[in-house]
Amino acid sequence: MTAALLDRAARTAIAELEAEDDVEFGVRLLRNTPTHERRDPALLRRWAATADAFGAGLPPVAATARIVESDGGLAKGLLARYTSRPVPTVELFTDTLALADELIDLLGWRHWYPAGSVRAAAVAHEAVHGQLHHGPRKKELKRALGHVVLRAGRHTLYGHVAGADEIAAHAHARTVCGLGRSPLLLTAALATAAEPQHGPPHGPPHGREK
Repeated sequence: MTAALLDRAARTAIAELEAEDDVEFGVRLLRNTPTHERRDPALLRRWAATADAFGAGLPPVAATARIVESDGGLAKGLLARYTSRPVPTVELFTDTLALADELIDLLGWRHWYPAGSVRAAAVAHEAVHGQLHHGPRKKELKRALGHVVLRAGRHTLYGHVAGADEIAAHAHARTVCGLGRSPLLLTAALATAAEPQHGPPHGPPHGREK
C-alpha cells in the first residue's frame, strides 16, 4: 500500500473512525456479534465500557504459547490467530503487521502505536484470553457486566456476553503495551485500507481455533 492507494474516500472513512472513542469500537464489535443484533444500544455501550475498563485493569500476563509467523493474513482478514492443538500457538501474520505499520506512519499515528507495539499487542491480546476463558477472571468479568439470566433467592446466575472478552483483551493489550488508542481503531482502519485490494475482512482481526 502507498499513499496513492489510500484514496480520498478511504482517508475520509478513517478520519471518521479516528473521531470515535475507543468504547464505540467495542459497541461496534458487540453489535456485529450474533445474539446482540436487537439489543438496546445503551446496554451495548454499557457492556463495552465495562469490558474495556475490566481488561485495562488486568495485570500483565506472560505469554506461554508458541509464537510463529506466517504470510496471508490480509486474505484471511486476520492479524493474529490462536490455536490450542497440537500445542498452544499464536500465529502472527507478517503481511498484516507490515500493512499496519505502514498505515500507522501514513496516518501519523506513531504516537499512539509505537514501533513494535502492534506485534506486542497481538501477543498480549492472545496471552490474556486464557484468563478470560477459564478461572476466576471469567467469573469476575461476568459479574462486572451484570448480565443476569437467573435469580433464585440469594443466588444469581450471570450470563456470558458474547464479544465482551474480545473487548477486554484489546483493552488489556492497549494498556500493557502503552498504546494511545485501542487496537480496535487500528484494525478498523486496516479493514478500510485493505478492502480495495483484498475485500472486506470476514471475521475479527484475532482468530481463535480450538
